[in-house]
Amino acid sequence: MVNPGCNTSLSPGRPIVFGEVLFDRFPDGSSVLGGAPFNVAWHLQGFGLHPLFVSRIGDDAPGEQVLDIMQEWGMDRSHIQRDAEHPTGQVEVTITGGQPGYSILPLQAYDFIELPLVAAADFSLVYHGSLITRSSVSRSSLNRLCEHSGLPVFMDVNLRSPWWEHAAVMEWLQQARWVKLNDEELDILLQRTHSRSGIESAAAQLRADAGLELLIVTLGADGAWMFTEGGAQYGEPVMVDEIADTVGAGDAFSAVALLGLLKGWSAQVTLQRALQFAARICRQHGATSPDRPLYDEFIQRWQDE
Repeated sequence: MVNPGCNTSLSPGRPIVFGEVLFDRFPDGSSVLGGAPFNVAWHLQGFGLHPLFVSRIGDDAPGEQVLDIMQEWGMDRSHIQRDAEHPTGQVEVTITGGQPGYSILPLQAYDFIELPLVAAADFSLVYHGSLITRSSVSRSSLNRLCEHSGLPVFMDVNLRSPWWEHAAVMEWLQQARWVKLNDEELDILLQRTHSRSGIESAAAQLRADAGLELLIVTLGADGAWMFTEGGAQYGEPVMVDEIADTVGAGDAFSAVALLGLLKGWSAQVTLQRALQFAARICRQHGATSPDRPLYDEFIQRWQDE
């Protein structure tokens, strides 16, 4: 198995995380700051990588709350843009059978992110999800950022109807070096009937079609696969005694996958640690935690292994 982290062309600089920040509104009236890119940036900050988070918020009270929370967590706010015309993002979350559903509003501030001015030499990679490509403004800014910086791209596929098109997602996949999606999304993109049988051949097809160095396929409670030119590696699931919700599991996994790439971890180690951290996040409500000892615990555990 090829080590996905052993890539001498990967700069040791900070990761750039580009995309939406929003509030997940839950049925009980509570709200949690989130959005896949924000969640990933939050976790990377917790693990000490100091990401540059590029997003846009409204000139409103929720926007001020975003800035306050980021400041408390020590995150870099220098590339959080303000928008006087569009509101800070919101998503209505429903939980059915323990699984989250999302109602994503149109014309949110994060749909209008302008091109950030950054020195590529200071950074290692660009992370983004597929949702941020739904709008022409943010899509254009992201495309120019990737082109001008020349940094390798980690793409997180999140197919949220009606905010995606098959041809567009496939085009973005071809611009990425590393991609993460779940098994249902794999079948949707390959336009085949959903089945976990034959997942290795399906993943090999998508990886080849998109020219990917690395493809990660998560299976929910059944673990995850990692595919490279060198072969396939399976990560066993980590059991969770009491699940609060699974809203942040995928983003927690992505953050540790990025950590593995930047630290040069082996595929098996990366899978194991990503699944461990994702399982821990399932024990809490919402996708992020301000509990610094939580991150310190994992950092210390991984250093001791």
